[in-house]
Parts: sequence; C-alpha cells; structure tokens
Amino acid sequence: MNIARIWAIGSNVFREVFRERVLYIAALFGVALVIAVLLLNEVSGGTEGKISLDVGLAGISLLGLTVAAFVGAGLMNKEIEKKTALVLMAKPMSRAEFIVGKHLGLTSILAVLVALMNAMLFGVMAWRGIPFNLGTLTISALYLVLELSLITSVALLFGVFTSSLVATVLTFAFYLMGHFSQNLVALSQSIKTDSVKNIVKGIYLIFPDLSRLDFKNQAVYGLLPDSGALALNAGYGVLYIALLLAIASLVFARREF
Repeated sequence: MNIARIWAIGSNVFREVFRERVLYIAALFGVALVIAVLLLNEVSGGTEGKISLDVGLAGISLLGLTVAAFVGAGLMNKEIEKKTALVLMAKPMSRAEFIVGKHLGLTSILAVLVALMNAMLFGVMAWRGIPFNLGTLTISALYLVLELSLITSVALLFGVFTSSLVATVLTFAFYLMGHFSQNLVALSQSIKTDSVKNIVKGIYLIFPDLSRLDFKNQAVYGLLPDSGALALNAGYGVLYIALLLAIASLVFARREF
C-alpha cells in the first residue's frame, strides 16, 4: 500500500465531511449539555455530578455512533453513484488503498468530534464545580474513538455492497449486537440444546465484543482496567478493524461498476 495515496484519500474525506458541517454537532451537543445540566440540578437531589457525567458521555457516544453509521454508510455509495470511484480506480490506486483512505478520513473527523465534545463536557463540569477524573475520562474517550473507528469499518463494509439506507440500518444492528455479545455467553450457559448453543456461540464469535472498548461507566467513578487489559482490548479493536477493512477491500475488488 502507498501511504501517500491513502493520506490523499483520507485528507479529501476529512475536508469533504468538514464542509458538510458535521462538526456543528459538537456545538449542538454543548448547548444541549448546558441545558441538561441546569435541569438536572433542579431534580437530581444531590446526584447532579454522576447523572451529568452519565448523560454527557452517553450523548457523546450516541452522536459519534450516528455520524459513523450515517456518513460511513454513504461514503462508498456516493463515490459509486457519482462514478468518481471509476476515475480514482483508473489511477495507480488499489481498491484496498481507497477503502483504508476513506476509513482514515472519517476516523479523523470522529476523533476531532469526540475531542471537542469531551472538552465541552469537562468545561461544563468545571463550571458547575462537579468533580471528575480527567485521566480516566480521557482514556475512555480514546477507546470511544477506537470503537467508533470499528463501527466506521463496519459501515464501509456494508456500504460496499448495499444501499446507504440498508447499510446504515445494518451498522446500527451490528452495534447493538456488539454490545449484547457478552450477554450471549451467559445465555449460552442456560441453553441445553447443543445445536442452539453452538449457534449462539457462533454469533458471539462473529460479532465483536464492543463492551471491551466501552469504559464510560467505570470512568465516571475513576476506575479502569489495568494497563495490560487496556492494551489487550486495544489490540482486539485494531485487529477487528483490520479484518473488517480487509473483507471490505475484497468485496469492493470483486464489485463491477
């Protein structure tokens, strides 16, 4: 793979999404967060800090997921429908480089978006005098970016062979199954039929365990797994992203325009 070509595609995606004013979502989040915190102060009964952090982190995760699913699912279809992919493929660029560049560009936008929203969250918490653990929340934000990067790779994969709407729906379904996968393990223990148990275990192996990249609840209390577990979970996420991008590249390589 040629790094320069991947960088060029990624930079183009970053500028394109930036021009679509996706980052205005951060401003919307900031306004909504201030309103929510002020309202929670009236009804929380002394638990304003915990609830405010929970609401803020959940909002960041939800908005990031929305951007990753909707924009990621439409990136490939937009190129295919406008035939611009044909022009790029005519140049000395592999389809794998094209996919990886798209992923890099959207992941960069998501990283900026998450950073802005977390900065707003920290600012509001400081303004209200609510204590928070900057270190654990920052690490949680980094793992959220990794999780959203994985969801972006899922959206790109679905976007390669189906419409934007279907790809978006499938991406959201994938996200939900990824967060439900640990429950599948517990469920399989209570199933007595071997065939059904094997199916459930198979589903668990197919879908990523996104809870390994989600530390929102622990971070609120200033808790995180040890460094070894964090490194293992990060490696798990990177490996899954590489696998999904490889599959997307293979599917895209076989697609006729």
